[in-house]
Amino acid sequence: MSSPDAFRGGSRQSRVAMVRQPATISPRATAKALNKYEPGALPKTPLGGAIGYATNNWAALKGYLEEGFLALDNNLSERTLRAVALGRNNWGVIGSEVGGRTAAVLYSVVGTCKHLLIDPFAYQRDTLPGLFALGEKPTTEQLLDWLPDRWLLYQTRNTSNATATAG
Repeated sequence: MSSPDAFRGGSRQSRVAMVRQPATISPRATAKALNKYEPGALPKTPLGGAIGYATNNWAALKGYLEEGFLALDNNLSERTLRAVALGRNNWGVIGSEVGGRTAAVLYSVVGTCKHLLIDPFAYQRDTLPGLFALGEKPTTEQLLDWLPDRWLLYQTRNTSNATATAG
Protein backbone atom coordinates (compact mmCIF):
# COMPACT_ATOMS: atom_id res chain seq x y z
CA MET A 1 0.00 0.00 0.00
CA SER A 2 1.12 3.59 -0.50
CA SER A 3 2.20 5.91 2.28
CA PRO A 4 -0.38 7.01 4.89
CA ASP A 5 -0.25 10.58 3.52
CA ALA A 6 -1.12 9.36 0.03
CA PHE A 7 -3.98 7.36 1.51
CA ARG A 8 -5.36 10.34 3.46
CA GLY A 9 -5.02 12.72 0.54
CA GLY A 10 -6.60 10.49 -2.09
CA SER A 11 -10.14 10.49 -3.35
CA ARG A 12 -12.75 8.15 -1.87
CA GLN A 13 -12.48 5.86 -4.90
CA SER A 14 -8.68 5.65 -4.69
CA ARG A 15 -8.81 4.91 -0.94
CA VAL A 16 -11.38 2.14 -1.51
CA ALA A 17 -9.14 0.68 -4.24
CA MET A 18 -6.07 0.85 -1.96
CA VAL A 19 -7.93 -0.84 0.89
CA ARG A 20 -9.31 -3.63 -1.28
CA GLN A 21 -6.03 -4.37 -3.04
CA PRO A 22 -4.00 -5.84 -0.15
CA ALA A 23 -6.87 -7.85 1.34
CA THR A 24 -5.59 -11.34 0.55
CA ILE A 25 -8.40 -13.17 2.36
CA SER A 26 -11.81 -12.33 1.01
CA PRO A 27 -14.53 -11.26 3.41
CA ARG A 28 -16.75 -13.96 1.92
CA ALA A 29 -14.20 -16.66 2.79
CA THR A 30 -13.79 -15.22 6.29
CA ALA A 31 -17.56 -15.22 6.88
CA LYS A 32 -17.76 -18.81 5.63
CA ALA A 33 -14.98 -19.88 8.04
CA LEU A 34 -16.65 -18.08 10.95
CA ASN A 35 -19.95 -19.83 10.24
CA LYS A 36 -18.17 -23.19 9.92
CA TYR A 37 -16.29 -22.97 13.24
CA GLU A 38 -18.90 -21.12 15.32
CA PRO A 39 -20.99 -24.19 16.30
CA GLY A 40 -17.95 -26.06 17.67
CA ALA A 41 -16.41 -23.15 19.60
CA LEU A 42 -17.53 -22.73 23.20
CA PRO A 43 -18.59 -19.11 23.78
CA LYS A 44 -16.43 -18.63 26.91
CA THR A 45 -13.20 -19.78 25.25
CA PRO A 46 -10.88 -17.25 23.55
CA LEU A 47 -11.72 -18.75 20.14
CA GLY A 48 -15.46 -18.72 20.84
CA GLY A 49 -15.27 -15.13 22.10
CA ALA A 50 -13.37 -14.02 18.99
CA ILE A 51 -15.80 -15.79 16.65
CA GLY A 52 -18.79 -14.36 18.53
CA TYR A 53 -17.32 -10.87 18.40
CA ALA A 54 -16.60 -11.15 14.67
CA THR A 55 -20.04 -12.50 13.78
CA ASN A 56 -21.88 -10.01 15.99
CA ASN A 57 -19.93 -7.10 14.48
CA TRP A 58 -19.61 -8.41 10.93
CA ALA A 59 -21.21 -5.42 9.19
CA ALA A 60 -18.88 -2.99 10.97
CA LEU A 61 -15.81 -5.20 10.48
CA LYS A 62 -16.24 -5.39 6.71
CA GLY A 63 -17.30 -1.74 6.41
CA TYR A 64 -13.73 -0.63 5.72
CA LEU A 65 -13.94 -2.42 2.36
CA GLU A 66 -16.88 -0.26 1.20
CA GLU A 67 -16.04 3.07 2.79
CA GLY A 68 -12.75 4.74 1.93
CA PHE A 69 -12.65 6.88 5.08
CA LEU A 70 -12.64 3.90 7.47
CA ALA A 71 -9.40 2.31 8.58
CA LEU A 72 -8.89 -1.40 9.17
CA ASP A 73 -7.26 -0.66 12.53
CA ASN A 74 -7.72 1.93 15.23
CA ASN A 75 -4.09 3.04 15.45
CA LEU A 76 -5.02 6.70 14.99
CA SER A 77 -7.41 6.55 17.95
CA GLU A 78 -4.88 4.69 20.07
CA ARG A 79 -2.13 7.24 19.34
CA THR A 80 -4.49 10.12 20.09
CA LEU A 81 -5.70 8.57 23.35
CA ARG A 82 -2.14 7.84 24.45
CA ALA A 83 -1.54 11.60 24.71
CA VAL A 84 -4.65 11.93 26.86
CA ALA A 85 -3.61 9.04 29.11
CA LEU A 86 -0.10 10.42 29.57
CA GLY A 87 -1.49 13.87 30.25
CA ARG A 88 -3.93 12.49 32.81
CA ASN A 89 -1.01 11.17 34.84
CA ASN A 90 0.80 14.50 34.59
CA TRP A 91 -2.11 16.85 35.24
CA GLY A 92 -3.62 15.00 38.17
CA VAL A 93 -6.99 16.68 38.00
CA ILE A 94 -8.50 18.89 35.30
CA GLY A 95 -10.31 20.96 37.89
CA SER A 96 -13.99 20.62 37.09
CA GLU A 97 -16.51 18.82 34.93
CA VAL A 98 -16.68 21.82 32.58
CA GLY A 99 -12.89 21.82 32.34
CA GLY A 100 -12.97 18.13 31.43
CA ARG A 101 -15.52 18.74 28.67
CA THR A 102 -13.45 21.64 27.35
CA ALA A 103 -10.31 19.49 27.34
CA ALA A 104 -12.18 16.72 25.50
CA VAL A 105 -13.37 19.15 22.81
CA LEU A 106 -9.90 20.62 22.38
CA TYR A 107 -8.29 17.17 22.12
CA SER A 108 -10.88 16.20 19.54
CA VAL A 109 -10.25 19.33 17.47
CA VAL A 110 -6.46 18.99 17.66
CA GLY A 111 -6.66 15.26 16.82
CA THR A 112 -8.90 15.95 13.82
CA CYS A 113 -6.57 18.70 12.62
CA LYS A 114 -3.54 16.41 12.88
CA HIS A 115 -5.41 13.66 11.03
CA LEU A 116 -6.21 16.09 8.20
CA LEU A 117 -2.60 17.39 8.21
CA ILE A 118 -3.77 20.85 9.38
CA ASP A 119 -1.68 22.95 11.77
CA PRO A 120 -3.97 23.01 14.85
CA PHE A 121 -2.75 26.45 15.91
CA ALA A 122 -3.36 27.96 12.47
CA TYR A 123 -6.85 26.42 12.43
CA GLN A 124 -7.75 27.76 15.87
CA ARG A 125 -6.21 31.17 15.19
CA ASP A 126 -8.37 31.47 12.08
CA THR A 127 -11.62 29.95 13.39
CA LEU A 128 -11.98 31.07 17.01
CA PRO A 129 -12.82 34.73 16.18
CA GLY A 130 -15.48 33.53 13.73
CA LEU A 131 -16.92 31.10 16.27
CA PHE A 132 -17.13 33.81 18.94
CA ALA A 133 -18.90 36.07 16.45
CA LEU A 134 -21.71 33.47 16.17
CA GLY A 135 -22.88 34.39 19.67
CA GLU A 136 -24.14 32.34 22.61
CA LYS A 137 -26.44 29.87 20.82
CA PRO A 138 -25.22 29.14 17.28
CA THR A 139 -27.20 26.67 15.20
CA THR A 140 -25.75 23.33 14.12
CA GLU A 141 -25.65 24.56 10.51
CA GLN A 142 -23.60 27.59 11.55
CA LEU A 143 -21.13 25.41 13.43
CA LEU A 144 -20.71 22.89 10.58
CA ASP A 145 -18.97 25.53 8.46
CA TRP A 146 -16.22 25.84 11.08
CA LEU A 147 -15.29 22.15 11.31
CA PRO A 148 -11.68 21.33 10.37
CA ASP A 149 -12.55 19.46 7.15
CA ARG A 150 -14.70 22.33 5.86
CA TRP A 151 -12.10 24.88 6.94
CA LEU A 152 -9.46 22.95 4.97
CA LEU A 153 -11.71 22.84 1.91
CA TYR A 154 -12.29 26.60 2.18
CA GLN A 155 -8.55 27.26 2.59
CA THR A 156 -7.74 25.06 -0.41
CA ARG A 157 -10.32 26.83 -2.58
CA ASN A 158 -9.08 30.28 -1.53
CA THR A 159 -5.46 29.31 -2.21
CA SER A 160 -6.29 27.94 -5.68
CA ASN A 161 -8.46 31.00 -6.45
CA ALA A 162 -5.69 33.37 -5.37
CA THR A 163 -3.16 31.44 -7.46
CA ALA A 164 -5.46 31.51 -10.50
CA THR A 165 -6.11 35.24 -10.09
CA ALA A 166 -2.40 36.06 -9.64
CA GLY A 167 -1.32 33.83 -12.53
